[in-house]
Amino acid sequence: MNFMTLLASFGGGVFGAALGGLPIFVFTGLAVLLGAAAILGGSSFDFISNVAFGPVFGPHVAFCGGVAAVAYAAKRGTHGEGKDIVSGGAGFRDPAALLVGGLFGILGYLLVSVFNSIFPTGLTDNVALTVFLSNSIVRLVFGKTGLLGTLSEEARNRGRFTPGGNDVWAPQQQDFGQLFVISLGISLVISWFAVTVLNVDQTYLPVANLTGFGISAASLAFLCFGINVPVTHHMTLIAAIAATASGNVVIGAVMGVISAFVGELASRTFYIHGDTHIDPPATAIFIMTFMVYVLF
Repeated sequence: MNFMTLLASFGGGVFGAALGGLPIFVFTGLAVLLGAAAILGGSSFDFISNVAFGPVFGPHVAFCGGVAAVAYAAKRGTHGEGKDIVSGGAGFRDPAALLVGGLFGILGYLLVSVFNSIFPTGLTDNVALTVFLSNSIVRLVFGKTGLLGTLSEEARNRGRFTPGGNDVWAPQQQDFGQLFVISLGISLVISWFAVTVLNVDQTYLPVANLTGFGISAASLAFLCFGINVPVTHHMTLIAAIAATASGNVVIGAVMGVISAFVGELASRTFYIHGDTHIDPPATAIFIMTFMVYVLF
């Protein structure tokens, strides 16, 4: 932890708030892919840690800044939807919302620094855990529905864990059959990739573990334009780390499928009935990373 990085994290939070949570996360994915290419090319600079997961595009900084800014703007009435992580905060014309994004960027940096110092390496994904906690704080501070959300009359009739109407997360994958096929396919191919890369050179572990995540995150650029691509980064990341930890493609695929369903459960628990964004994939990632740590 150092003061200059703290200042940079404020800037990263403002940047994320200005672009919007989902657009800035697309840049996270692109930065991961660039960092993986740099490792394969023999670069000595850790682009992934310093840029993709640092104060520039780190989800705990930039994405969380975007989530906080839109929730604050909705509370102030300068934006209509507190769960809207696509719209850039620059369009709200509310500098205070951007400053809130910067403050949550600082919070994200501080939380990850603390978790990195107290948790054993690999125990869980400290960035994903921080995203979940930061989003939860946003809900409690700026939202009105409470951590688990508030059910409408229609939702009570359906049941808390049955999405419908406006109470949905990713409708293109909420059907269990659809979710299973998507998660199985993407988890198999990324598990194979991860094991193949690691068998070439053990120093390529970050490439093996994170390339699938980078592809999944970058693919969400299409979601910003309204194209119904699946949200898969919680599947690909868990599939890869389980595959490299076990050395087994099938185990990686199984863990990726489980992570897909954990993410869907998280959406129905925290997201669909709330008025701010609590990220289902981040929730699944920190839970499933702990499971991988325990098992392998």
